[in-house]
Amino acid sequence: MAISETVHVAQRAAFYAVIGCWCVFVVAFGLRKRTPRAREAKRDQTAITGMVLEGAGYFMVWFQPLQRRQFAPVASGSQVVEWGLAVLAVAIAAASVWLVNAASRRLGKQWALAARLVEGHTLIQDGPYRFVRNPIYLGMFGMLLATGLVMTQWIPLLVASLLFIAGTYVRIRSEERLLREAFGSEFEAYARNVPALIPGIY
Repeated sequence: MAISETVHVAQRAAFYAVIGCWCVFVVAFGLRKRTPRAREAKRDQTAITGMVLEGAGYFMVWFQPLQRRQFAPVASGSQVVEWGLAVLAVAIAAASVWLVNAASRRLGKQWALAARLVEGHTLIQDGPYRFVRNPIYLGMFGMLLATGLVMTQWIPLLVASLLFIAGTYVRIRSEERLLREAFGSEFEAYARNVPALIPGIY
């Protein structure tokens, strides 16, 4: 098999695997057991700005004019580089799907798109929350990276990543203001020991 054909196979395999991960992601959320709705105690509206920025990041990796020609090489490199990037994209996507679903199940009735507290809110520190304070956002970022690696040109992917990180920072600050008010020193101790988003970085 020629090098160009091998690279094409790598990109095709990675593309369909990442799309498959998106399907699992959507289906898992759709079939997730619904817990009784909890009464909202407090909400922070500034998180909406973060959601808009994250949405803009996702839009960039899915926007057709910003994408590479389908199954084109990620970079003009060797077969090893192309297969390595393909495997990396699939691994990131699979891990991200698991992380988001595990974290949302652990949150139960406290899970919501908005930054809010509910009556009887607890500070969850086990499951995926032992390793990172915001595993759902980490998983969402992973899905953006995986999608970008198989679909998007490098510069749009970089811009999309920066937009998403900025939006996530806004959302984290918004949500953690509520948690600090509610849990005080307990949350501060948790925050000192567990990174907010990416272990070793932030």
